[in-house]
Amino acid sequence: MSAAQTGGTRPGAEDSLAERRAARRRTLLDVGVELLGAPDGPAVNVRAVCRSTGITERYFYESFGNRDDYVRAVYDDVSEQARAALVAAVAEPVTSPAELARAAVDAFVGLMIDRPDMGRVMLLAPYRDAALSALSLGHMPDFFALVEASLPATAPVETRAMTAVELVGALTALFTQFLSGGLTVSRDLLVTHCVEMLAAGSERLS
Repeated sequence: MSAAQTGGTRPGAEDSLAERRAARRRTLLDVGVELLGAPDGPAVNVRAVCRSTGITERYFYESFGNRDDYVRAVYDDVSEQARAALVAAVAEPVTSPAELARAAVDAFVGLMIDRPDMGRVMLLAPYRDAALSALSLGHMPDFFALVEASLPATAPVETRAMTAVELVGALTALFTQFLSGGLTVSRDLLVTHCVEMLAAGSERLS
């Protein structure tokens, strides 16, 4: 008697189904970055997503409850990629605050500037899409903590915390203005300025 006749599942069928669902979700998230991070602003609706991916609405709703849930999932995914890139960068052995600053800035620039659609999702979409208006604040403590952990441990805890907020705020403003066209400088000059700012912030606490 077959698995279908008994109501069971063929060996490996559940894994295969889970893999297909995961692959569809990944495809939907990747297209979401393109649409949410479009140069002219977010252009995200279910039909546009399905048209771009070739995935039917049935499978869209299997992965995401509604359009706003989808937008938030895209934002969360990009935020996690940014956090993971920074964690990996600051985990590398370095000999000076300048080297650590360079590693962190290179990692973030590689993800947010060299992939401007991701940068626009992370930094501009919260201002452009109502579904994200409050969500971005929830991710900020993760970035504060990463920067704070890279600052000299000899400094007072309160000073390190304030400096981390100061540096993340400044970097966010710089990258946001660069991506929106409000800051017309070269990529290299932006990187150099950010590295010097981070290194100076760290050295100030030494």
